[in-house]
Amino acid sequence: MTPPQVPGARLRRGRVSLALSFFAQGAVFALLVTRIPAVQTRYGISDGLLPVFLAAVPVLAGVGSVGTEHLVKRVRPSVVLRAVQPVVCLALLAVGAVGSLAQAAVALAVFGLTVGGLDASMNMLGVSLQRAYGRSIMLGFHAAYSLGGIVGASLAWAGAHWELPLVVLYGPVVAVAVPLVLVIGRWFVDGEDRGGSEGAGGTAGGAPVAMRLLLPLCLVMAFAYIGDSTVSNWSAKYLKDVLGGSEQLSTVPYNVYMVTTLLGRTVGDMGVRRFGPVAVVRIGTVVAAVGFAVVAAAPGAWVGMVGFVLLGLGLCVIVPQTFAAAGRYAVERHGPGASDPTIARLNIFNYVGFLIGSPLVGGLGDAWSYRGAMLVPMVLVLVTLVYARSFGSSSARYGDDHERPRTADVGRGSNGL
Repeated sequence: MTPPQVPGARLRRGRVSLALSFFAQGAVFALLVTRIPAVQTRYGISDGLLPVFLAAVPVLAGVGSVGTEHLVKRVRPSVVLRAVQPVVCLALLAVGAVGSLAQAAVALAVFGLTVGGLDASMNMLGVSLQRAYGRSIMLGFHAAYSLGGIVGASLAWAGAHWELPLVVLYGPVVAVAVPLVLVIGRWFVDGEDRGGSEGAGGTAGGAPVAMRLLLPLCLVMAFAYIGDSTVSNWSAKYLKDVLGGSEQLSTVPYNVYMVTTLLGRTVGDMGVRRFGPVAVVRIGTVVAAVGFAVVAAAPGAWVGMVGFVLLGLGLCVIVPQTFAAAGRYAVERHGPGASDPTIARLNIFNYVGFLIGSPLVGGLGDAWSYRGAMLVPMVLVLVTLVYARSFGSSSARYGDDHERPRTADVGRGSNGL
């Protein structure tokens, strides 16, 4: 399929503005999840009730993603993103500023619902811009998200260190983020020049790919997020309690993971252009699996740290390429209008993996052993190798070094994609 003809300057502005949107969301999300203990203390949330609050956010985000699947059949993803991102930022501020537990629950509910639409619409725009560029740029957007996460986590550390109230920590960030996202939203580019207004009827959305055909990529997405949530939720405890690391050292693995995720995504697009998405996903899967194996077998904290480095480098490429593969397959099967609702449908499994990962590893660790529990996400991530050919298609070869496969070859493989 010939890439849409979008003016070069407009396309570049769209790419930069979307990268800033990813960055802002990475920072906002990190500021929330890294200060959960402070939220719990401020509102007196019991240990028994806290898991309900934590589970509600991804569940509502899944609902928001489902709603976005239907919404983008009527309005452009750029309109959705411009509408929900300021709300996400303001919901973060409300979490730190409201005066009661009930109000905090409402703020978290708003955050969850709108973040589902935000994640879905950001990735829709990323995939369509990649299609407009005709080469891999998707990993760069997720690198911006990782960078935002590092900045947000650093600000959260500073807030905890100086014992700042949540409203004092969140207020300046939101005061910068809301005007930023409102301004950059003017330059979002949907990727296809469909014409019409940017309101209802401005987009001719299509039907998403059937779930039975999309299921392999959905599983890959869920398993990747199970791996990611394992690191974010259990790396500190694992390094301290299992590998004998100090309290201070136990804070390092997740930071290392975030930094290596950023590095891997920064150079990942060049790898996709040079070697193709299938090879990059296969390599990333193997590196991530080796990382889990090293973590499980590590004799001490420093060897375990090497495992977390490998996990960051391996897992970082899988999610962006899964979104890209789903968009390509939707376009090839149903045309450009099918890409956006298909990505919204796939995005739900982001939250499925997040919900499953932490209790799965924690339950296995308590009932069996935490070393053994680390092997479970390793096995699940390795399933990606079974579906690796799903990441290639007739339009999946980026750069001049790769021959386009014959149309008859598209979709061959064990998964039917």
